[in-house]
Amino acid sequence: MGRESEQTKFLKNKVIIQSQGRLCDTADEMLRSRPFRTLLENVLEDLSRRGSPMLDIFGEMGVTPEGINNLIQTFQYLTILERGVIPNILPESAVFFQDPGKLQDFVEYLYNAWRNYDRFVIVSGMNGQRVDDRPYRTFNNTVETLMHLVIATYRDIAENISGAHPRIYRQARAGVDIGTIVSREPLATGWIDQLGTPYNRLQDIPIIRQVLLYPPLVLNPPMNKRSGRFQRIDENPLSLVDLDNGEWIAYPAKVGDLSILTYIHEEFLELGLSLCNLFELAEDEDLKKPPDAIYLFGVPGDTLNRYGDLPTIFYDDEENGILVGAIPNESRFGYFGYLKKMILTLHNIIVMKRGRLPFHGALVNITLNQKCYTVLLVGESGAGKSETLEAFRVLSEDMLQDMTIIADDMGSLEITNGKVCGYGTEIGAYIRLDDLQPGYEFGQMGRAIFMNPSQTNARLLLPITTYAHVIEGFPIDIVMYANNYEEVDETHPVFERFPDSESALAVFREGRVMSKGTTTASGIVQSYFGNIFGPPQYFDLHEELADRYFEHFFQHELFVGQLRTRLGLPGWETRGPEEAARILITLLQDQQNR
Repeated sequence: MGRESEQTKFLKNKVIIQSQGRLCDTADEMLRSRPFRTLLENVLEDLSRRGSPMLDIFGEMGVTPEGINNLIQTFQYLTILERGVIPNILPESAVFFQDPGKLQDFVEYLYNAWRNYDRFVIVSGMNGQRVDDRPYRTFNNTVETLMHLVIATYRDIAENISGAHPRIYRQARAGVDIGTIVSREPLATGWIDQLGTPYNRLQDIPIIRQVLLYPPLVLNPPMNKRSGRFQRIDENPLSLVDLDNGEWIAYPAKVGDLSILTYIHEEFLELGLSLCNLFELAEDEDLKKPPDAIYLFGVPGDTLNRYGDLPTIFYDDEENGILVGAIPNESRFGYFGYLKKMILTLHNIIVMKRGRLPFHGALVNITLNQKCYTVLLVGESGAGKSETLEAFRVLSEDMLQDMTIIADDMGSLEITNGKVCGYGTEIGAYIRLDDLQPGYEFGQMGRAIFMNPSQTNARLLLPITTYAHVIEGFPIDIVMYANNYEEVDETHPVFERFPDSESALAVFREGRVMSKGTTTASGIVQSYFGNIFGPPQYFDLHEELADRYFEHFFQHELFVGQLRTRLGLPGWETRGPEEAARILITLLQDQQNR
């Protein structure tokens, strides 16, 4: 804050600082800056609205523009002098020291008000200069410098008011939550120029090249559930919208082996930057080629309203081989699920067109008693996939050599040289806090982004695997449908093997699940293959692929069945996945003895 080369925006509960290489260097520069004054005025307005007694520090005159100027000057002196000296230099400051305890309370409140914002720094070079060649130095000169400057300024002011040093220092995250370095160079001039209108509207939007975050991070986006599915339209969303370059930033995501350019409006910036815990960031070489898909997350205005009450849409530009998705800039879409699931929908459509079968499920490679197995557990959100595998990890600890996550949510299958190989999409997981098993590695929480932790369907987003594992391609041994809604009895065992492809396809096609509150649906719901993200929109194509792949499963004697996790049944939220995990252990051990 404080330099001419910066622009700072206060948007509802967030602060966005755009800088060209450096932020303010001194406390005096920071306190004189326009952003600090905006923060101070926002806090005073809030306190005035609530009739707070903290405003008594202004005396009988109350809060006036002149009084605000005097308070800022008083703060500047307090960074270097004790309170008793300052009225001799600045007589107007005397009113603020009539009750030092109240002034101390105000300073604490102001500091906490700053920290209660979601705070972001976007750094770009001046005059086309790149700042991502030495990203650590750039982050050190901006994000790290601001953090230490804010803390030091707060402590100096507080200590010079009280005349005492604290005995306990808590090094809070007081600068920004996430910093990012962007490139403002014209994007891959070749492919944009080649495609022309309407893709040239993306030309000058900055693209993220590096991200720095300070986890664990807590965000409170406006929504905590997702509704409906994504619909295909017959016109390119890019031709419908005007993109203000100053309000957008692009996250170039590597989704499996695909490249999806995700454009994020500043209203949803906290959600967009959280993608760094979910998808690998594309490299420079990836940006020289046309992306496989483009996603506009947060289109302003009512442009998309023509597509109904839930205008979450995508367009298949078959001529250019690119999918284009879009979602409106409305608070009801301010949920990470709309970002993640649209990206995965675009992925699923593309891989289907390339002859691969997408899946909604968890894919892991397990080394148990020195033998490797790759297990695919398919099912809708809340079916118990991740919970069962986490219980498996805990219960099989003594015999488990390794457990590599390939896909936590979405992926695809490909028949290669007679084998079915599985691929993932994400390096991270988007996990319900309520569904964490007691044995979960809480040491991983230090890398997490928490979303709406005090609400239903609270989530955490954290990296869980490597990009190399996501795209390696592991031969599949076992394919199971996660059934979370049926009781277990003599005719419905925990694990049931299907005798043929027809009986297997019947269960997978029906896609039944007991909703766990991850969407606005409730009770037992059905979705085609437990995957509304692409297969229903391209039903005929998916049917052809499903028939071919399931026939291949049985011809090559893959183990195909359903696993009853009972996660959706009251009282079985923990025991159900644990018993399913024990059966899976037994199943793998039986496989070893064959």
